[in-house]
Amino acid sequence: MSVDSLNRLAKAFGRLRHNKKAFVGLLMLISVVFVAVFAPLLTPYTPDDMRAGPLFERPCRTHLFGTDRFGRDGFCRTIFGARISLGISLQVCVLAFLVGVPPGLLAGFRGGLLDNFLMRLADLLFTLPSVLMALFIAAIIGPGTATVRIALTIVYMPQFLRLSRASAMGTANREFVTAARSVGVKEFRIITRHILPNCAAPLMIQTALVMSYAILAEAALSYLGVGVPPPTPSWGVMLREGVEQMYSAPYLAIFPGLAVTFLVLSLNLLGDGLRDLLDPYFRGRE
Repeated sequence: MSVDSLNRLAKAFGRLRHNKKAFVGLLMLISVVFVAVFAPLLTPYTPDDMRAGPLFERPCRTHLFGTDRFGRDGFCRTIFGARISLGISLQVCVLAFLVGVPPGLLAGFRGGLLDNFLMRLADLLFTLPSVLMALFIAAIIGPGTATVRIALTIVYMPQFLRLSRASAMGTANREFVTAARSVGVKEFRIITRHILPNCAAPLMIQTALVMSYAILAEAALSYLGVGVPPPTPSWGVMLREGVEQMYSAPYLAIFPGLAVTFLVLSLNLLGDGLRDLLDPYFRGRE
């Protein structure tokens, strides 16, 4: 890595460190990623170990989050559940980005019939709730992780499509794009070298926000029984099991709910902070 690249990274980190929302959100997100990666080292139990402790044991020194009706350790299942939520949300974001951004950039650059068709398709997909889409897909291929991925990708893809299209339209008539066209630069090169870099900031912000939406949607779908199937330690599955024992063992639902809240809050703070740093309008207000 060159000296200039290191200097740019240092400046970017300095700006990020001075933005409280972005910095706190990043630290919170890093802590969740750390817990997810090193989960096997943080607990002596496995998520499906039914001999971890007595049934419905309250939170104590040996079982920080208590145990469920099968004697499985709640803390172990919660930190392993971070892997599920982070993995699915990241996969959904990558798929929605790859499916939505290229046609959006092309539609914003070219306009015409392609633009009209894609925008009407986006309007149609915007009317489909994630729960309804997941129920429809589950009826075809059955409930499971694949159902969640497909449903949420379809639901969140139009957000990337519209955003990339709007960003491309705002850049397509800039002087440097006009100059590239006048000297015969190919369309693909113009989009990838000139338009896409100028769309990176809003797309980064949207990625953080979509990840938070996907985490909530995955938990909701698993709670309804059409998402990640038990005994996989998904936070949505744990919430569904905990609600059944809400009066006798409320901790079974409280701790997974707090985990979802913590992770979604970290991504929302990071997204808002990135908006303040990268959006010229908000940067000007500061």
